[in-house]
Amino acid sequence: MTDRHADLQAEIHAAVDELVSTGREAGVQIAAYLHGHPIVEVHAGVADTTTGRPMTAATPVYGVSTGKGLTATVVHVLAERGRLDYDLRIADVWPEFARHGKGHITLRHALTHTAGIPALPADVTLDDFADWDHMCAIVADARPLWTPGHRLAYHAWTFGWIVGEVIRRVTGRRVGDILTDDVAAPLGVAGELFCGVHPSTRPGPARMEDGNLSAMLETVAGQLPHLDRVAPPGVRPDATLAARPDVIAVDVPAVGTLTARAAARMYAALLGPVDGVRLISPHRLRAVSRPAVRGTEWVFGRETTWGLGYAIDDDGSFGVAGSGGSLAFAYPRWGLTVAATRNRLAVGDGDPLEHLRARIRDTVAAAAD
Repeated sequence: MTDRHADLQAEIHAAVDELVSTGREAGVQIAAYLHGHPIVEVHAGVADTTTGRPMTAATPVYGVSTGKGLTATVVHVLAERGRLDYDLRIADVWPEFARHGKGHITLRHALTHTAGIPALPADVTLDDFADWDHMCAIVADARPLWTPGHRLAYHAWTFGWIVGEVIRRVTGRRVGDILTDDVAAPLGVAGELFCGVHPSTRPGPARMEDGNLSAMLETVAGQLPHLDRVAPPGVRPDATLAARPDVIAVDVPAVGTLTARAAARMYAALLGPVDGVRLISPHRLRAVSRPAVRGTEWVFGRETTWGLGYAIDDDGSFGVAGSGGSLAFAYPRWGLTVAATRNRLAVGDGDPLEHLRARIRDTVAAAAD
Protein backbone atom coordinates (compact mmCIF):
# COMPACT_ATOMS: atom_id res chain seq x y z
CA MET A 1 0.00 0.00 0.00
CA THR A 2 1.40 3.40 -0.98
CA ASP A 3 1.55 6.37 1.35
CA ARG A 4 -1.32 7.94 -0.59
CA HIS A 5 -3.44 4.84 -0.06
CA ALA A 6 -2.49 4.66 3.61
CA ASP A 7 -3.63 8.26 3.99
CA LEU A 8 -6.90 7.41 2.22
CA GLN A 9 -7.45 4.41 4.49
CA ALA A 10 -6.89 6.62 7.54
CA GLU A 11 -9.24 9.30 6.22
CA ILE A 12 -12.05 6.84 5.51
CA HIS A 13 -11.49 5.14 8.87
CA ALA A 14 -11.80 8.45 10.69
CA ALA A 15 -14.98 9.31 8.78
CA VAL A 16 -16.59 5.96 9.56
CA ASP A 17 -15.59 6.16 13.23
CA GLU A 18 -17.29 9.56 13.42
CA LEU A 19 -20.48 8.22 11.80
CA VAL A 20 -20.63 5.49 14.43
CA SER A 21 -19.48 7.49 17.47
CA THR A 22 -22.07 10.20 16.85
CA GLY A 23 -24.82 7.59 16.65
CA ARG A 24 -25.64 8.36 13.04
CA GLU A 25 -24.76 4.77 12.09
CA ALA A 26 -24.84 1.50 14.01
CA GLY A 27 -22.39 -0.55 11.95
CA VAL A 28 -20.57 0.25 8.71
CA GLN A 29 -18.21 -1.49 6.28
CA ILE A 30 -16.26 0.22 3.47
CA ALA A 31 -13.86 -1.48 1.06
CA ALA A 32 -12.05 -0.51 -2.12
CA TYR A 33 -9.77 -2.34 -4.54
CA LEU A 34 -7.39 -0.80 -7.07
CA HIS A 35 -6.07 -2.96 -9.91
CA GLY A 36 -6.95 -6.10 -7.98
CA HIS A 37 -5.43 -5.06 -4.65
CA PRO A 38 -7.19 -3.76 -1.51
CA ILE A 39 -6.52 -0.11 -0.71
CA VAL A 40 -9.33 0.52 1.81
CA GLU A 41 -10.89 -1.88 4.29
CA VAL A 42 -12.75 -0.28 7.18
CA HIS A 43 -15.38 -1.54 9.57
CA ALA A 44 -16.75 -0.01 12.75
CA GLY A 45 -19.67 -0.14 15.14
CA VAL A 46 -21.94 -3.04 15.99
CA ALA A 47 -23.65 -5.67 13.89
CA ASP A 48 -26.44 -5.98 16.45
CA THR A 49 -27.41 -3.12 18.73
CA THR A 50 -29.41 -5.44 21.00
CA THR A 51 -26.43 -7.64 21.88
CA GLY A 52 -23.47 -5.40 21.15
CA ARG A 53 -22.01 -7.93 18.70
CA PRO A 54 -19.29 -6.01 16.84
CA MET A 55 -19.39 -5.37 13.13
CA THR A 56 -16.39 -7.09 11.56
CA ALA A 57 -15.07 -7.21 8.01
CA ALA A 58 -16.58 -10.70 7.74
CA THR A 59 -20.10 -9.82 8.95
CA PRO A 60 -22.60 -10.28 6.09
CA VAL A 61 -25.04 -7.38 5.76
CA TYR A 62 -28.37 -7.43 3.93
CA GLY A 63 -27.75 -5.18 0.94
CA VAL A 64 -31.25 -5.19 -0.59
CA SER A 65 -30.91 -4.44 -4.34
CA THR A 66 -27.13 -4.30 -4.18
CA GLY A 67 -27.63 -8.05 -4.52
CA LYS A 68 -28.75 -7.58 -8.13
CA GLY A 69 -25.10 -7.02 -8.95
CA LEU A 70 -24.27 -10.44 -7.55
CA THR A 71 -26.91 -12.08 -9.76
CA ALA A 72 -25.77 -10.14 -12.82
CA THR A 73 -22.22 -11.30 -12.18
CA VAL A 74 -23.38 -14.93 -12.12
CA VAL A 75 -25.01 -14.36 -15.52
CA HIS A 76 -21.79 -13.00 -16.98
CA VAL A 77 -19.67 -15.79 -15.56
CA LEU A 78 -22.03 -18.32 -17.17
CA ALA A 79 -22.01 -16.36 -20.45
CA GLU A 80 -18.20 -16.37 -20.37
CA ARG A 81 -18.35 -20.16 -20.22
CA GLY A 82 -20.79 -20.38 -23.10
CA ARG A 83 -23.71 -21.49 -20.93
CA LEU A 84 -25.85 -18.38 -21.47
CA ASP A 85 -26.49 -15.95 -24.31
CA TYR A 86 -27.88 -12.49 -23.57
CA ASP A 87 -30.24 -12.79 -26.54
CA LEU A 88 -31.64 -16.11 -25.38
CA ARG A 89 -35.43 -16.05 -25.62
CA ILE A 90 -36.54 -16.88 -22.11
CA ALA A 91 -39.45 -19.02 -23.30
CA ASP A 92 -37.02 -21.28 -25.16
CA VAL A 93 -35.83 -22.65 -21.80
CA TRP A 94 -38.92 -21.78 -19.76
CA PRO A 95 -41.93 -22.54 -21.99
CA GLU A 96 -44.55 -21.42 -19.45
CA PHE A 97 -43.06 -17.93 -19.61
CA ALA A 98 -44.41 -17.47 -23.16
CA ARG A 99 -47.97 -16.86 -21.89
CA HIS A 100 -49.71 -13.59 -22.76
CA GLY A 101 -47.34 -12.70 -25.57
CA LYS A 102 -44.05 -12.95 -23.67
CA GLY A 103 -42.46 -15.38 -26.10
CA HIS A 104 -39.99 -12.85 -27.50
CA ILE A 105 -38.69 -11.48 -24.20
CA THR A 106 -34.96 -12.14 -23.91
CA LEU A 107 -32.47 -12.38 -21.10
CA ARG A 108 -31.11 -9.03 -22.33
CA HIS A 109 -34.54 -7.46 -21.71
CA ALA A 110 -34.51 -8.81 -18.17
CA LEU A 111 -30.98 -7.58 -17.43
CA THR A 112 -31.77 -4.09 -18.73
CA HIS A 113 -35.13 -3.80 -16.92
CA THR A 114 -37.02 -3.50 -20.20
CA ALA A 115 -38.92 -6.84 -20.10
CA GLY A 116 -42.19 -5.06 -19.35
CA ILE A 117 -43.19 -7.22 -16.37
CA PRO A 118 -42.08 -5.27 -13.28
CA ALA A 119 -45.36 -5.66 -11.36
CA LEU A 120 -46.44 -8.17 -8.73
CA PRO A 121 -49.96 -8.99 -7.48
CA ALA A 122 -51.11 -6.50 -4.84
CA ASP A 123 -51.68 -9.24 -2.27
CA VAL A 124 -48.29 -10.97 -2.53
CA THR A 125 -46.62 -11.67 0.84
CA LEU A 126 -43.23 -12.53 2.22
CA ASP A 127 -44.50 -16.07 2.82
CA ASP A 128 -45.04 -16.31 -0.95
CA PHE A 129 -41.39 -15.38 -1.47
CA ALA A 130 -40.34 -18.57 0.31
CA ASP A 131 -41.95 -20.66 -2.46
CA TRP A 132 -39.72 -20.39 -5.52
CA ASP A 133 -42.01 -22.33 -7.85
CA HIS A 134 -45.03 -20.27 -6.80
CA MET A 135 -43.27 -16.98 -7.49
CA CYS A 136 -41.99 -18.22 -10.84
CA ALA A 137 -45.55 -19.25 -11.74
CA ILE A 138 -46.76 -15.73 -10.92
CA VAL A 139 -44.08 -14.24 -13.17
CA ALA A 140 -44.78 -16.71 -15.97
CA ASP A 141 -48.46 -15.79 -15.91
CA ALA A 142 -47.85 -12.03 -15.86
CA ARG A 143 -49.08 -9.85 -18.71
CA PRO A 144 -46.54 -7.38 -20.12
CA LEU A 145 -47.43 -3.77 -19.37
CA TRP A 146 -46.01 -2.72 -22.76
CA THR A 147 -44.04 -4.14 -25.67
CA PRO A 148 -40.78 -5.57 -24.30
CA GLY A 149 -37.81 -3.34 -24.97
CA HIS A 150 -39.91 -0.20 -25.41
CA ARG A 151 -39.79 1.16 -21.87
CA LEU A 152 -37.41 1.18 -18.91
CA ALA A 153 -38.98 0.12 -15.61
CA TYR A 154 -37.13 -1.04 -12.53
CA HIS A 155 -38.05 -4.71 -11.99
CA ALA A 156 -37.47 -4.41 -8.25
CA TRP A 157 -38.48 -7.97 -7.35
CA THR A 158 -39.35 -9.74 -10.61
CA PHE A 159 -35.76 -9.33 -11.86
CA GLY A 160 -34.72 -12.06 -9.43
CA TRP A 161 -37.19 -14.74 -10.50
CA ILE A 162 -36.87 -14.00 -14.22
CA VAL A 163 -33.08 -14.18 -14.26
CA GLY A 164 -32.88 -16.82 -11.55
CA GLU A 165 -35.27 -19.21 -13.24
CA VAL A 166 -33.48 -18.86 -16.57
CA ILE A 167 -30.26 -19.82 -14.81
CA ARG A 168 -31.95 -22.75 -13.07
CA ARG A 169 -33.51 -24.04 -16.29
CA VAL A 170 -30.22 -23.84 -18.18
CA THR A 171 -27.84 -25.14 -15.50
CA GLY A 172 -30.04 -27.05 -13.05
CA ARG A 173 -28.56 -24.93 -10.25
CA ARG A 174 -29.82 -22.00 -8.20
CA VAL A 175 -28.22 -18.60 -8.46
CA GLY A 176 -27.08 -18.72 -4.84
CA ASP A 177 -25.25 -22.01 -5.32
CA ILE A 178 -23.42 -20.75 -8.41
CA LEU A 179 -22.59 -17.51 -6.62
CA THR A 180 -21.02 -19.48 -3.78
CA ASP A 181 -19.23 -22.16 -5.80
CA ASP A 182 -18.19 -20.33 -8.96
CA VAL A 183 -17.74 -16.73 -7.84
CA ALA A 184 -17.20 -16.40 -4.10
CA ALA A 185 -15.18 -19.56 -3.45
CA PRO A 186 -12.51 -18.93 -6.11
CA LEU A 187 -12.13 -15.41 -4.71
CA GLY A 188 -11.77 -16.67 -1.14
CA VAL A 189 -14.99 -15.07 0.13
CA ALA A 190 -17.41 -18.00 0.09
CA GLY A 191 -18.96 -16.99 3.40
CA GLU A 192 -19.54 -13.38 2.40
CA LEU A 193 -21.71 -13.30 -0.75
CA PHE A 194 -25.26 -14.68 -0.59
CA CYS A 195 -28.64 -14.63 -2.26
CA GLY A 196 -30.11 -16.33 0.80
CA VAL A 197 -28.22 -16.81 4.09
CA HIS A 198 -28.69 -20.22 5.71
CA PRO A 199 -29.49 -19.88 9.43
CA SER A 200 -26.41 -21.95 10.31
CA THR A 201 -24.04 -19.46 8.65
CA ARG A 202 -21.37 -18.14 11.00
CA PRO A 203 -20.69 -15.37 11.56
CA GLY A 204 -24.37 -14.60 11.34
CA PRO A 205 -25.55 -11.62 9.32
CA ALA A 206 -25.92 -8.21 10.88
CA ARG A 207 -29.23 -7.38 12.51
CA MET A 208 -30.89 -4.73 10.36
CA GLU A 209 -32.73 -1.81 11.93
CA ASP A 210 -34.70 1.16 10.72
CA GLY A 211 -33.36 4.64 10.38
CA ASN A 212 -36.14 6.24 8.39
CA LEU A 213 -36.47 3.88 5.43
CA SER A 214 -39.87 2.41 6.29
CA ALA A 215 -41.49 5.81 6.81
CA MET A 216 -39.92 7.21 3.68
CA LEU A 217 -41.14 4.31 1.54
CA GLU A 218 -44.64 4.82 2.94
CA THR A 219 -44.49 8.49 2.03
CA VAL A 220 -42.97 7.92 -1.40
CA ALA A 221 -45.56 5.24 -2.21
CA GLY A 222 -48.22 7.95 -1.96
CA GLN A 223 -46.33 10.14 -4.39
CA LEU A 224 -45.19 7.56 -6.95
CA PRO A 225 -48.23 5.69 -8.29
CA HIS A 226 -46.25 2.76 -9.65
CA LEU A 227 -44.11 1.96 -6.60
CA ASP A 228 -46.71 -0.29 -4.97
CA ARG A 229 -47.16 -2.13 -8.25
CA VAL A 230 -43.52 -3.29 -8.32
CA ALA A 231 -43.16 -3.58 -4.52
CA PRO A 232 -46.64 -4.05 -2.98
CA PRO A 233 -47.13 -3.07 0.68
CA GLY A 234 -46.64 -6.62 1.93
CA VAL A 235 -43.18 -6.88 0.35
CA ARG A 236 -41.74 -3.39 0.42
CA PRO A 237 -37.93 -3.57 0.75
CA ASP A 238 -37.97 -1.79 4.10
CA ALA A 239 -36.47 -2.38 7.52
CA THR A 240 -39.36 -4.63 8.59
CA LEU A 241 -38.54 -7.02 5.78
CA ALA A 242 -34.78 -6.73 6.27
CA ALA A 243 -35.01 -7.50 10.01
CA ARG A 244 -36.63 -10.93 9.49
CA PRO A 245 -34.09 -13.79 9.54
CA ASP A 246 -36.51 -16.05 7.67
CA VAL A 247 -36.64 -13.53 4.81
CA ILE A 248 -32.84 -13.14 4.72
CA ALA A 249 -32.63 -16.94 4.38
CA VAL A 250 -34.80 -17.06 1.24
CA ASP A 251 -33.06 -17.27 -2.13
CA VAL A 252 -34.45 -14.19 -3.92
CA PRO A 253 -31.87 -13.10 -6.53
CA ALA A 254 -33.21 -9.53 -6.74
CA VAL A 255 -31.59 -8.89 -3.35
CA GLY A 256 -28.57 -10.19 -1.50
CA THR A 257 -26.45 -10.27 1.63
CA LEU A 258 -22.76 -9.39 1.44
CA THR A 259 -19.71 -7.90 3.02
CA ALA A 260 -18.18 -4.77 1.58
CA ARG A 261 -14.80 -6.41 1.09
CA ALA A 262 -16.29 -9.39 -0.75
CA ALA A 263 -18.37 -7.18 -3.05
CA ALA A 264 -15.39 -4.93 -3.81
CA ARG A 265 -13.28 -8.03 -4.49
CA MET A 266 -15.92 -9.51 -6.79
CA TYR A 267 -16.19 -6.33 -8.86
CA ALA A 268 -12.38 -6.13 -8.96
CA ALA A 269 -12.34 -9.61 -10.51
CA LEU A 270 -14.68 -8.33 -13.23
CA LEU A 271 -12.16 -5.60 -14.09
CA GLY A 272 -9.07 -7.80 -13.98
CA PRO A 273 -7.25 -10.55 -12.09
CA VAL A 274 -7.46 -10.73 -8.31
CA ASP A 275 -4.88 -13.16 -6.94
CA GLY A 276 -4.99 -14.93 -10.29
CA VAL A 277 -8.81 -15.06 -10.55
CA ARG A 278 -10.54 -13.13 -13.33
CA LEU A 279 -14.28 -13.65 -13.76
CA ILE A 280 -14.79 -12.37 -17.32
CA SER A 281 -12.69 -11.37 -20.32
CA PRO A 282 -11.80 -7.77 -21.23
CA HIS A 283 -14.13 -8.06 -24.24
CA ARG A 284 -17.07 -9.09 -22.07
CA LEU A 285 -16.24 -6.41 -19.52
CA ARG A 286 -16.62 -3.76 -22.22
CA ALA A 287 -19.96 -5.26 -23.25
CA VAL A 288 -21.48 -5.47 -19.76
CA SER A 289 -20.23 -2.11 -18.47
CA ARG A 290 -21.36 0.18 -21.28
CA PRO A 291 -24.81 1.80 -21.40
CA ALA A 292 -27.47 -0.43 -22.95
CA VAL A 293 -30.64 1.59 -22.29
CA ARG A 294 -31.26 5.13 -21.13
CA GLY A 295 -34.53 6.90 -20.45
CA THR A 296 -37.04 8.11 -17.91
CA GLU A 297 -37.61 5.14 -15.62
CA TRP A 298 -41.28 4.20 -15.03
CA VAL A 299 -41.31 3.69 -11.25
CA PHE A 300 -39.30 6.64 -9.94
CA GLY A 301 -39.59 8.98 -12.93
CA ARG A 302 -35.86 9.69 -13.10
CA GLU A 303 -33.50 9.62 -16.05
CA THR A 304 -31.73 6.30 -15.65
CA THR A 305 -29.09 4.28 -17.49
CA TRP A 306 -28.65 0.51 -17.32
CA GLY A 307 -26.07 -1.83 -18.72
CA LEU A 308 -26.41 -5.61 -18.64
CA GLY A 309 -27.59 -6.06 -15.06
CA TYR A 310 -25.79 -3.05 -13.61
CA ALA A 311 -26.76 0.60 -13.32
CA ILE A 312 -24.40 2.95 -15.16
CA ASP A 313 -23.61 6.20 -13.34
CA ASP A 314 -22.56 9.51 -14.86
CA ASP A 315 -19.07 9.09 -13.40
CA GLY A 316 -18.49 6.00 -15.58
CA SER A 317 -19.05 3.44 -12.86
CA PHE A 318 -21.25 0.38 -13.08
CA GLY A 319 -22.88 -1.47 -10.19
CA VAL A 320 -25.99 -1.41 -8.04
CA ALA A 321 -27.05 0.43 -4.87
CA GLY A 322 -29.67 -0.86 -2.44
CA SER A 323 -32.46 1.00 -0.68
CA GLY A 324 -31.25 2.05 2.74
CA GLY A 325 -27.65 2.77 1.83
CA SER A 326 -25.54 -0.19 0.63
CA LEU A 327 -23.66 0.02 -2.68
CA ALA A 328 -21.09 -1.73 -4.85
CA PHE A 329 -19.58 -0.19 -7.99
CA ALA A 330 -16.64 -0.53 -10.36
CA TYR A 331 -14.76 2.14 -12.31
CA PRO A 332 -13.16 0.55 -15.38
CA ARG A 333 -11.30 3.78 -16.22
CA TRP A 334 -9.21 3.58 -13.05
CA GLY A 335 -9.34 -0.12 -12.19
CA LEU A 336 -11.16 0.86 -9.00
CA THR A 337 -14.00 -0.81 -7.11
CA VAL A 338 -15.84 0.48 -4.03
CA ALA A 339 -18.43 -1.21 -1.82
CA ALA A 340 -20.16 -0.15 1.37
CA THR A 341 -22.74 -1.56 3.77
CA ARG A 342 -24.70 -0.23 6.75
CA ASN A 343 -27.17 -1.98 9.04
CA ARG A 344 -29.25 1.08 9.94
CA LEU A 345 -31.40 1.61 6.86
CA ALA A 346 -32.11 5.21 5.90
CA VAL A 347 -32.67 7.43 2.88
CA GLY A 348 -32.49 11.18 2.39
CA ASP A 349 -29.95 11.42 5.21
CA GLY A 350 -27.15 12.93 3.18
CA ASP A 351 -26.06 9.53 1.84
CA PRO A 352 -22.93 9.24 3.99
CA LEU A 353 -21.74 6.05 2.28
CA GLU A 354 -22.22 7.64 -1.14
CA HIS A 355 -20.05 10.55 0.00
CA LEU A 356 -17.33 8.12 1.07
CA ARG A 357 -17.54 6.36 -2.28
CA ALA A 358 -17.09 9.70 -4.02
CA ARG A 359 -14.13 10.55 -1.77
CA ILE A 360 -12.36 7.30 -2.65
CA ARG A 361 -13.14 7.77 -6.35
CA ASP A 362 -11.89 11.35 -6.42
CA THR A 363 -8.67 10.51 -4.61
CA VAL A 364 -7.86 7.67 -6.99
CA ALA A 365 -8.87 9.70 -10.04
CA ALA A 366 -6.70 12.65 -9.01
CA ALA A 367 -3.67 10.40 -8.64
CA ALA A 368 -4.32 8.69 -11.99
CA ASP A 369 -5.17 11.76 -14.05
